[in-house]
Amino acid sequence: MKSGRLQFQLQLQLHFSFSISTALSLAMFLLKTWRQTAFGLYGYLNFTKPAFLDHSKKFKAEEIETKIPGKNCIVTGANSGIGYATAEGLAHRGATVYLVCRNKERGEAALSQIQSKTGNQNVYLEICDLSSVMDIKSLASRFSKNNVPVHVLVNNAGLIEQSRETTSEGFELNFAVNVLGTYTMTELMVPLLEKTSPDARVITVSSGGMYSTPLIRDLQYSESNFNGTEQYARNKRVQVALTEKWAEIYNNKGIGFYSMHPGWADTPGVAKSLPSFSKSLSGKLRTSEEGADTIIWLALQPKEKLVSGAFYFDRAEAPKHLTFAATSGSHSVINSVIDSLRSMVSLSV
Repeated sequence: MKSGRLQFQLQLQLHFSFSISTALSLAMFLLKTWRQTAFGLYGYLNFTKPAFLDHSKKFKAEEIETKIPGKNCIVTGANSGIGYATAEGLAHRGATVYLVCRNKERGEAALSQIQSKTGNQNVYLEICDLSSVMDIKSLASRFSKNNVPVHVLVNNAGLIEQSRETTSEGFELNFAVNVLGTYTMTELMVPLLEKTSPDARVITVSSGGMYSTPLIRDLQYSESNFNGTEQYARNKRVQVALTEKWAEIYNNKGIGFYSMHPGWADTPGVAKSLPSFSKSLSGKLRTSEEGADTIIWLALQPKEKLVSGAFYFDRAEAPKHLTFAATSGSHSVINSVIDSLRSMVSLSV
């Protein structure tokens, strides 16, 4: 009798546990589906070329006509797409621009083209593999030894690699470029940014894809089957949370930190990494120049008009989370994320 009752209780517990597990799995599936759906709808209404043309009706032309001769601007991933358009736009406004590129040949072509189109000869090429912590440290060391004050750092370099690849330093490739590279570059440039206080600023090019995911501790996507597009979205969420935290950490250093979304743009990177997406929205994607517009706007505005730590889109502060997406509380793990990043790159506190 006791044995039968015990067996019944055990079966009941197993059934109950299975039911809870099933319910949780279903809830997570539905939440993830909602995030993707909400992001897709929000993006289609706001991130396309027609949306930019509509939003631009409120833009003030004089806000990006400011000339900035004598200001040193670093743009990563500057040989094509939004990075190239940003570098060209800053050079056109008289800035001294440093193009940080991985490929020497493509970097030299971009350098020559920008100098020719803008007439600005104060444009320089720096070769650096932004997936390599060692390379970034070497780059920062060169700037430091030359005592180059940095007015604007644009963290634009980004990557969507659909298959899992590991760098020579042992890091997942997307994470290495999008997160670890951005973190290392920014932290090492802080002393040079301080030299141009209170006008210094860091602009990190994130993506609307971050709306589809919360901030999580699994930085290298090692806890589930790898998905390059989702990893990219996760990386972009980290960038937004990092920007928020940097604004808090360095609030007395005279450096402004801003993240932004360029919209859905027709760039070589998008065409290569997301061919189906690029094809399905053919004719509706923004140009690289339209994608770079808010980056240039952020670089030129008086800092009192901007909010350090904020996320910007089409020249305005934008929400960091979508309604009912349950991502807002996730930023609470950013301290743990930063501890992990600091350990990976061996930076002191």
